Amino acid sequence: MFLTRRTALMATAAATAAFAAAPSFVLAQEVPKPSGTVDMDKLLEPGALSEEVLGPEDAKVTIVEYASMTCSHCAHFHETTWPTLKKDYIDTGKVRFILREFPFDPRAAAAFMLARCAPEGKYYPMVDVLFDKQKDWAFVKNARAPMENIAKLAGFTQESFEACLTNQKLLDDINAVRERGASEFGVDATPTFFINGKKYSGAMSVEQMSAIIDPLL
Repeated sequence: MFLTRRTALMATAAATAAFAAAPSFVLAQEVPKPSGTVDMDKLLEPGALSEEVLGPEDAKVTIVEYASMTCSHCAHFHETTWPTLKKDYIDTGKVRFILREFPFDPRAAAAFMLARCAPEGKYYPMVDVLFDKQKDWAFVKNARAPMENIAKLAGFTQESFEACLTNQKLLDDINAVRERGASEFGVDATPTFFINGKKYSGAMSVEQMSAIIDPLL
């Protein structure tokens, strides 16, 4: 009995050690599969609004994200994946990133309008704050007060806040970006990413995005 028990304990210990010594086989990240492909030249053609671009033009990888500001999955991506993606890939010149507006409702459109009206260079910081504070304005009965507070922290005055949200041309242009994304590139959910022309839907993790990006570098 003693030998049998001892043998069992040794076998268990050996199996545990083998498991610990080979984590790559257990933790290897499966590369997400794209749901389609679009022509990159067509994807990058100018649209109704100027592009908000981060990263160098000659980066080996270009990512275009279509997002809605009231999309909780988009907020999750920008909270959990975006900081590392920006630090490790965009800021290092490996990736060129473009965020495009795909509002699903008037509040999302209003939030994008405020981001577009933010002082030069503050589009992405404004988007970050709006996603970070999404629960404060996106899902409450009255969104005006919390959105106004966020805008004022970004440097808006009462007058510039009102002027931004009553800018019909800006609203029309944001809706045109959304309509083009839907009609030309088949965007029907957010977030949707195009990575060197391949389409991926859903809020991917850092590990998933790295699995796609790294082989392209």
